[in-house]
Amino acid sequence: MSLQQVHAFYEVLMLDSSIYEAYFNNCSNRGLLGSWHWDTNKIVNFAATFGYEFTEHELTHVWFESESIYTHNSLSEAPHSQLKELVTV
Repeated sequence: MSLQQVHAFYEVLMLDSSIYEAYFNNCSNRGLLGSWHWDTNKIVNFAATFGYEFTEHELTHVWFESESIYTHNSLSEAPHSQLKELVTV
């Protein structure tokens, strides 16, 4: 499955700093106020040079799948004492 290709590609990026540096330099653009923007088309093409095959849709699916897990976990782990304080105020 191509989603596995996306995960495998990012594993390689995390293990090899020279590949990550090339990825960063070729696939990102600096935006306003110091933000960074990633070009999904460039990422797909960059990954293909290393033999990974996936689509832009699959790439963004993996990005947002991971993000939603972290967001959900951080919300569900709120201490009950903080919730009680909000209720009593």
